[in-house]
Amino acid sequence: MKRISLFGYGVTTKALGHVLKNAVFYDDNVKEPYFDENNFIVRPSSEFNPDFSDLEIPSPGMPPHHKLIESAKHLISEYDYFKDVMNLKIWISGTNGKTTTTQMTQHLLADKGGIAGGNIGTPLAALDAKAPIWILETSSFTIHYTNEASPNIYVLLPLSPDHLSWHGSMQEYIDAKLKPLKLMKKGSTAIIPEAYKDATSAANIITYKDEADLAEQFGINIEKVNFKGAFLMDALLAMSVDKIVFDRIEYEKINTFVLDPHRQEEFYDAQKRLWVNDTKATNLDATIAAVKRYEDHFIHLILGGDDKGVDLNELFVFLQRKNLKIYAIGSNKERLMTLAQNYGVAAHKCKDLVDAVNIIDHSLKESEVALLSPAAASLDEFQSYAHRGNLFKESVAQL
Repeated sequence: MKRISLFGYGVTTKALGHVLKNAVFYDDNVKEPYFDENNFIVRPSSEFNPDFSDLEIPSPGMPPHHKLIESAKHLISEYDYFKDVMNLKIWISGTNGKTTTTQMTQHLLADKGGIAGGNIGTPLAALDAKAPIWILETSSFTIHYTNEASPNIYVLLPLSPDHLSWHGSMQEYIDAKLKPLKLMKKGSTAIIPEAYKDATSAANIITYKDEADLAEQFGINIEKVNFKGAFLMDALLAMSVDKIVFDRIEYEKINTFVLDPHRQEEFYDAQKRLWVNDTKATNLDATIAAVKRYEDHFIHLILGGDDKGVDLNELFVFLQRKNLKIYAIGSNKERLMTLAQNYGVAAHKCKDLVDAVNIIDHSLKESEVALLSPAAASLDEFQSYAHRGNLFKESVAQL
């Protein structure tokens, strides 16, 4: 019997524990070995001995420089472990929009038995192996550790700087996102941005410039699709997958999809003024997409949080041409204020998110929009991006 080690005691590894009954967990937060409620043995990371392990599977977010990763001799990913499950596998990745694209694809393919999982919340170990189609939101972390598994269809949304401290550089991040192309087999299909048209693969590669180009290639009439802004790309990619697999375009069905909260979520206050909760915009590209969507209005833009050391100059080059004012919050507010001054962008330093809402309240007109699109992660001041978005909505409701 193989001796299996699971690195990290999280959602992915716990699901694997139910499949791999003899596995041992190793976690940094554990001081003394113990048995959990499922009778799994959980040990401190320091107790891992590679000489007494035949297979290691990490939690996807564990960085390559972690001591457990560096000491492992038989490391594979969750995806590699399930590579022999005989069904159609669709991987969806990118910087922004992969969750919505995954959900939309599952919405379109539900009648064909498609189920969604991966980074979207359901680990592969908890998915039905008999389901004919797995639609997997796939993170760059997972891809980094995957060396054997490959998708039948790979969908890649546009890339922008993200998780650079984890990967080490933007090029390493891009390389991770393109890695599936090297693993894919003849007869498979990849849909990727034109920026990566020179990538080589045994798969059939379809590249796209923008929404209009993608729609034209798959014979989709954009005017019949109700989604706008960033969601249009998500919908078109989902429809493209449906076209590839089942040769159909279902406008009515895609238009019944209901978006999750926290991504360009519009609501109005008591004075009928528009506020937008885009707390899921944790990187530059997502914020740029949100600003583009509302650029016909004057924008009161709430920015800030943990920017993970990303170069923000690209964002300010874009913002300096827009009709807006920044309200800086979070751990990088001083950095934001300095950049705003350097680029000539109007800005106000706020105590926190609630303070920003109250300040905007005094000047927001009906013809304008108040947009929370932070271009930063939330864990500097919040439990999650959802916590940040919910506090934003609650604060507006109390005006």
